Amino acid sequence: MSKITIDNTDYELDTLADEAKAQLGSLQFVDAELARLNAQTAVLQTARMAYSNALKAALPASPDGEVELMKLN
Repeated sequence: MSKITIDNTDYELDTLADEAKAQLGSLQFVDAELARLNAQTAVLQTARMAYSNALKAALPASPDGEVELMKLN
């Protein structure tokens, strides 16, 4: 039988009520979605940095030789 540990207590999955199994399934879905979104955020932050660097390279330098990008929200 499969077990799950919640708050340091082990539970047999087969003995859980249907409502508990449904809540567990929902919690697992949300955890998976959060992991997916965190991975997507990391990819998008990396892409943003690459686009920012490419933009800086494509812009003419300011008189003092520095290029500063404004923050986009």
